[in-house]
Amino acid sequence: MSDVLTDGQAVALVGLFGGILLGLAARLGRFCTLGAIEDLLYGGNGLRMRMWVLAIGVAVTGSFALMATGLLTGADTYYLSIRWMPQASVIGGLMFGYGMALSGNCGYGAIARLGGGDLRSFVIVLVMGVSTYVVLAGPLAPLRDALFHQSPVISGVPPGLAHHAAALTGFPVTGIGIAVGLLFCAAALVSGPFRTDRNAMFWSIVVGLAIVSGWAGTQYVRQVGFDATPVVSHSFSAPLGETILFAMTGSARAISFAVGSIAGVWLGAFIGSLIKGHFRWEACEDPRELRRQIIGAAIMGAGAVIAMGCTVGQGLSAFSVLAISAPVTMMAIFAGAAFGLRQLIVGFRSTA
Repeated sequence: MSDVLTDGQAVALVGLFGGILLGLAARLGRFCTLGAIEDLLYGGNGLRMRMWVLAIGVAVTGSFALMATGLLTGADTYYLSIRWMPQASVIGGLMFGYGMALSGNCGYGAIARLGGGDLRSFVIVLVMGVSTYVVLAGPLAPLRDALFHQSPVISGVPPGLAHHAAALTGFPVTGIGIAVGLLFCAAALVSGPFRTDRNAMFWSIVVGLAIVSGWAGTQYVRQVGFDATPVVSHSFSAPLGETILFAMTGSARAISFAVGSIAGVWLGAFIGSLIKGHFRWEACEDPRELRRQIIGAAIMGAGAVIAMGCTVGQGLSAFSVLAISAPVTMMAIFAGAAFGLRQLIVGFRSTA
């Protein structure tokens, strides 16, 4: 890219920037998928779920605004360049949601908690990272490829809701996307209590902008750089495995957006925990709890590879370009998490 930075280093800095924002949002804004689902189902509080809706709205509006100004080519983005498989979204989403409930965190949440000193999350991060690569490129890769073969979109309409709507109506893709994004924002802001919570609104917007920054930065490097760098934004499934590999073989592997993103979330969460005064070392004292978390993390990693993304990868990055896979996968994740939480709660009550 230049005499100062390679293309890999440039996209890693882009990932680091957005990752820091996401890490701060997790610690200072309590932005968390499983927490939002628990609050909604068992606490009767939809505030954190509205945070997700607003973050999606900002991400969608910003991403399609980039497309409208020529700063992002939708077809270059990962989620619009791979053929959509409904069965993969459903099965992978259910697995991920169930595993998330068992482990008590998604990949993003585990990294954020690790930034606060929670060593239990370190186990989740390691197991999930290894699990993704076992299914993505390891011993289970041939089985995964046979059942859920991921093939690129060669021609035709990209697998995006806005793109299909544009093909049917003749309206511009970017106009449809921006309108949908604004509708998501309006749906979140219709709640009076949410509008009065400026902290929740602020960090929701920050999360949405972090996703947009990933698309904008990697697209720019792709256009001006010399390497065919992928146009991606934040996700926390396969990037965990990629970061573990880089930590072990960094002298032989080029740094990437994924490594910068993971490091950024950890750093942002660490800074946020210091600001709040919440940093403290924690470990698991119950072997049964640790066993459950390990099993959950392994299921999460496998499910994320099948579904081509996690709660952030599908729930925010894929949603930001209105990939068809995003709402289907997120509904499956919600269902899997609801089932897992219900199983845990009933199990606890039955032993009381």
